[in-house]
Amino acid sequence: MVDVFYPLQWIADKMTYEVFGIATDTRLASSVNFVIYDVMKIFVLLAVMIFVVSYIRTYVTPEKTRKFLGGKKGLQYHLLASLLGAVTPFCSCSSVPLFIGFVEAGIPLGVTFSFLITSPLVNEAAVAALWATIGFKATLIYTVSGILLGVIGGYLIGLLKMEKYVADFVYKIKVGDSNKNPKDLSVKERAAAAYECVKDIVEKVWIYVIIGVTLGGIFHGYAPEGILAQYAGEDNLLAVPIAVLIGVPLYSNVMGMIPIVESLIGKGLPVGTALAFLMGVTALSLPEMIILKKVLKNELIAAFVIIVSISITFTGYLFNIIL
Repeated sequence: MVDVFYPLQWIADKMTYEVFGIATDTRLASSVNFVIYDVMKIFVLLAVMIFVVSYIRTYVTPEKTRKFLGGKKGLQYHLLASLLGAVTPFCSCSSVPLFIGFVEAGIPLGVTFSFLITSPLVNEAAVAALWATIGFKATLIYTVSGILLGVIGGYLIGLLKMEKYVADFVYKIKVGDSNKNPKDLSVKERAAAAYECVKDIVEKVWIYVIIGVTLGGIFHGYAPEGILAQYAGEDNLLAVPIAVLIGVPLYSNVMGMIPIVESLIGKGLPVGTALAFLMGVTALSLPEMIILKKVLKNELIAAFVIIVSISITFTGYLFNIIL
């Protein structure tokens, strides 16, 4: 598989090891490289996805968009959103640009959250790597669980009707000159409207992206090894929720977590506890919450964290029983 972000990784490596002169194989190098790469990747995704969504949206009126999407709140649409998340290999922070674009486009909030929950948990590369490390049965259960977490979590958030807790600017749709019929806009006018939308949103969230990823980079490089095995061991009945709580402040994508999970299982940590830790890191990272804080109010973020945490904890216990 071609890594479309390889040029960004090359830049991050150059800056870390040559410009800053940080020695390789050190915690500082790991943190700095992580921050440089992820900040660039997130801003690229943010700009591209918002531009694409905004450009496409210039072909229809806001009224038609809302009318077309307004009734799509059934479980089948949550499932479609989760399946879409499963085929997009983004970490939790990288999923946020797509999340913003979906909400801004008028897709129901609960359906959008179904995507946000599943996207960092499941992708084809992760499935292949998990299959190689923990076996087909555990991988199948993990994949199904990741998709169901998105469906159930998004559906519950939709039932709570928390649209009022989304920042107002996310709902403001810009399509250029409002006196013009969308069909009459030129390519240049559509691109200009999309660019203005990108500029407006990036200006509002850039500081949160940098703070969130920097915090995640610190945890990525300096998180103490062995802490999970120490406090979430096999004999602790609260091991699963403890694993989730330990995982939340950390930040990594699912591919980066798989070797760690394999190591934990190899040291005797129950499979369900280890995978609950993986889900906590990838679906509920603190940096993701910091970035979302700019577009969501505290009440909605709290509902998201509570629902997903309970779901992951239940899944972890279920894993331990089955496996």
